[in-house]
Amino acid sequence: MVRQKRMLDNNIPPPDESWWASVLADEQSYLPRSNRRQPRPNERVEASLDWEKAQALYHQDAVVALCVTGYNRGGILVEGDGIQGFVPYSHLVDVTTYASSDDREKTLSNYVGRTLNLKVIECVPEDGRVVFSERAAQAGAGRRSELFSTLRPGQRVEGEVTNITDFGVFVDLGGVEGLIHISELSWGRVGHPIQVVQLRQRMEVQVLEVSPERCRVALSLKRLFDNPWEKAEMTYNVNQIVPAKVTSIVPYGAFARLDDGLEGLIHASEMPLEPGVSVNDLLNEGQPVQVRILHVDASAQRLGLSLNLNE
Repeated sequence: MVRQKRMLDNNIPPPDESWWASVLADEQSYLPRSNRRQPRPNERVEASLDWEKAQALYHQDAVVALCVTGYNRGGILVEGDGIQGFVPYSHLVDVTTYASSDDREKTLSNYVGRTLNLKVIECVPEDGRVVFSERAAQAGAGRRSELFSTLRPGQRVEGEVTNITDFGVFVDLGGVEGLIHISELSWGRVGHPIQVVQLRQRMEVQVLEVSPERCRVALSLKRLFDNPWEKAEMTYNVNQIVPAKVTSIVPYGAFARLDDGLEGLIHASEMPLEPGVSVNDLLNEGQPVQVRILHVDASAQRLGLSLNLNE
């Protein structure tokens, strides 16, 4: 299994559709013209849309000014001069995706009536879908085509973190935003992307997949580094005592990260807990500890640990 994993990493497998499905999980409601009512989930734009014009804007990578006429929790509806469509929340410039639901709704409501400069990033007539991006428009017209002609899977590129969501991180590559899915941020477990990166951070990433026709670039941060799981079974032995740092407390125990980035579970049953004492009473996030290796399963990327009783 480890050998197979190495081969896959070298070949850089593209994310499948289930990977991309999680990207816009909260942004699948394509709103109607009117903002006089809350739109129904997955409602599509009306047939009066000028599809020929929408496709021309997309293929020309042009910037268009449209008025915001409505919103829902996933983003805003825009229209103007025969064009209408949806701007996902994560593609707006002045937003924070990890804001509370109330703050998010207030932010979106304040967009109604404003005019935004946008680019079409997805145009699918058969699905009745036109998706715009304010972020993409910041690079100016024509930049997308130029970048897509140079991006290749396996390539290392630099960019700036423009947005952090529950499902991953958007990185501006100089006119095209790529996505680092949360599963591609680290070889270890990531509770939320904000634990790994910061807004406006400059960083190097690896290109996994380039899809110009859908304006998608899949990126990875973890593949810039060796996969520690490939050598885990050779590096660690059962009953070996090693240093670690507690990364999170869970009801059934705690996760701890070893020096090489591998993270394992210390189950509550492997802790010296007295009656009435909880895991939170014994450990804190960030606390250095000594742990004993119970088992290593590299193929499943699982590591069982025990809190060293002699610590």
